[in-house]
Amino acid sequence: MANQKQFGVWMDTQHATIVGKENIEDGPLVILGHVKGELAGPNSSEKNANNEEKTLLAKYFKEITTHFQNATHLHITGTGQAQEQFIHYLADTPQFKNTVTEESTSTKMSDEKLLEFLANKIK
Repeated sequence: MANQKQFGVWMDTQHATIVGKENIEDGPLVILGHVKGELAGPNSSEKNANNEEKTLLAKYFKEITTHFQNATHLHITGTGQAQEQFIHYLADTPQFKNTVTEESTSTKMSDEKLLEFLANKIK
């Protein structure tokens, strides 16, 4: 796993915490950032509401990926279906189509607990 750019993400539909190594080769795991998703506003048209929701979700996912450019391995954890949608987003994004992804389910945890949890997943 030498020279692997490994990252972890805890996410749900409204919040993501991105974890990675401070120094790619040997640094400790650190919180690289937090991303908040936007909620779609009220809309009288179901079609427009659905389009706005998809647009906001894509914006949210794109903002998350800015924290791990050129990732080779990514462990995604969290609640709900957000991880699965994010994995599909990565597979459809040329920059990340070769990124190896793993997923697990976990409840919301503190940043310290997340670092501990992902330390076992990111070597």
